[in-house]
Amino acid sequence: MSGDIRVLLADDHAAIRLGMRMVLETEPGFEVVGEASDGATAVRMARALRPDVVLMDLRMPVVDGVQATEQIASAGLAKIVALTTFDHDSYLFGVLSAGAAGFLLKTAEPGEITTALRRVHDGGTVIAPEVAGRLVEAFVSGRERSVTEAPPAGSRAPAPEVELTAREEEVLDCLAEGLSNVRIARKLGISETTVKTHVSRVLAKLGVESRLQAALAARVRTP
Repeated sequence: MSGDIRVLLADDHAAIRLGMRMVLETEPGFEVVGEASDGATAVRMARALRPDVVLMDLRMPVVDGVQATEQIASAGLAKIVALTTFDHDSYLFGVLSAGAAGFLLKTAEPGEITTALRRVHDGGTVIAPEVAGRLVEAFVSGRERSVTEAPPAGSRAPAPEVELTAREEEVLDCLAEGLSNVRIARKLGISETTVKTHVSRVLAKLGVESRLQAALAARVRTP
């Protein structure tokens, strides 16, 4: 159906791809457009199929999920929801920087998966609660290093301390909830155009490059 969210599954384990396909095919509003068993294939299929969202494993042969995410996100081919396990979460901060809009654990319930895909498709972000702590630690470590070390080429070091307006604080809280611009506009009673302006200012003040990084910054700022 034309209104369905088109999903590409990328995982080197056939059983996991099958499980994800079963979850999505039994839920109205989704269409699995393809499956990739390695990162290089995922990139090629993203170019050919133009899915709305790629459900991306992080540990795959040929090209891993971090590199595949960077290539797909930088080309604007699709939005990315990364998959991880506690045993293999060393790639988390890398895939965040690469442009992923969400993180899920492979143990997530079917409802969590479909809710996350819908939220990311609508422009929001998702962080699995079990992963959030590790991501925040990585974010804080990176911010602390930025005080004494030059940031990598092409990246911006997060500002140690920033002052946001009251409205920007409200927008940041909404980003921390993973809300899309449309939902933020409805919640705050302002136009979507105004939301976009506030989001841009918040990202600039925080020194981050994505809504998900802003969400992590919000967690760091929370007393």
